[in-house]
Amino acid sequence: MPAQGYFDVLSPGVTAILLFAELPPWVRAAWIVPVGAVAALGALGVLAAAVRLLMPKIAAIAQTTLKEALAEPLFWVELVLGSLLLFALAFIPYNTFGDDVKVMKDSGLTLILLAGILLAVWTASVSVADELEGRTALTLLSKPMTRRQFLIGKFLGVLTPVYLLFVVLGVVFLVMVSFKVTFDAREAALTGDLTRFCRQEIEQVAPGLALAYLETIVFSSISVAIATRLPMVPNLIVCATIYVVGHLVPLFVQSSAGEQPIVAFVGQVLATVLPVLDHFTIQAAVAAGREVPLRYVGTAAAYSAVYSAVVMLLGLLLFEDRDLG
Repeated sequence: MPAQGYFDVLSPGVTAILLFAELPPWVRAAWIVPVGAVAALGALGVLAAAVRLLMPKIAAIAQTTLKEALAEPLFWVELVLGSLLLFALAFIPYNTFGDDVKVMKDSGLTLILLAGILLAVWTASVSVADELEGRTALTLLSKPMTRRQFLIGKFLGVLTPVYLLFVVLGVVFLVMVSFKVTFDAREAALTGDLTRFCRQEIEQVAPGLALAYLETIVFSSISVAIATRLPMVPNLIVCATIYVVGHLVPLFVQSSAGEQPIVAFVGQVLATVLPVLDHFTIQAAVAAGREVPLRYVGTAAAYSAVYSAVVMLLGLLLFEDRDLG
């Protein structure tokens, strides 16, 4: 019986399984990625509906901020350019003697993180600082709306386009990571269960996207709080400084411990005030080839929530004293 005859007598489910088995290994491993993206967007929709039901004024401010962010060219430039760069990362020869996938994962996570932070700072500056300077916020606050509702709505509105950016770039990144495994295996003439290898790489790097977004939440809160007092350029400078110093402070404290007490004291103060950004990095896990446990992601999420809440409280205190007249 010809091959077509077999497909005619098979049930649709068995036929789908046979067709799926004929797909490349990286496609069989990465099919879960778009499914996860749809689930992430669904979770965002449920959360947005809950906020709209429980806090309609905050939801209205957040929705307006989201529309402003999507109308900005920066969002679409980052979306398109980021996707192209993530696609190109899979074909760049890193010359690392078998560690090309690790370098690609590290580079891709850093790219998505920086794109998210830049979008968050830009959106906060345009949506908060510009409205305060242009006295548009005065019109909003003249209605039955408190400054607390205004600032929290802006914060949620800043997080939403960043979330959308992470979902789209995350899908591209995870799919290209899966492709990179088979691409390198073909170049090196390696054999084995490539589908399992691709799935392992996706499972290892996926928590890194969640941690990168948690770090972006921290910077979003910092940027919104700063935007109540400073315009865009100082906001960018302060956030860039916090990003660099926040990653260097733990190393600085460890290297100066027991040698120069004053330097160690200053480092401890900075480590207490600034966010501990090492909580959101998985470079060590990527280098060692280990998966990040969900418990660690949950702990980092709790730290991000607490630190962002404290920063937003400080932002509210700064905003309460701001003269809008």
